[in-house]
Amino acid sequence: MGATLVLGQQGRLVIPADVRAELGLAAGDRLHLQLSGRRLVIESQKDAASELRGLAAGVPKSRSLVDELLAERRQAAASE
Repeated sequence: MGATLVLGQQGRLVIPADVRAELGLAAGDRLHLQLSGRRLVIESQKDAASELRGLAAGVPKSRSLVDELLAERRQAAASE
């Protein structure tokens, strides 16, 4: 499915009704916008969160990415 959108004067886009229906979108739904090169990717927040959970699925529960990031930051600060 494809659609042509027109950017309004205030930077607003209107998603056509048939596209909203196909995606199950309703007024008030929150969408996540991401730049991918020169492309705009718009997805529901639920889909974006599911994608992130999938990316993190391979990280063992015993590993703390927060602790690793803090250790890296402390090491960088100490070497300045």
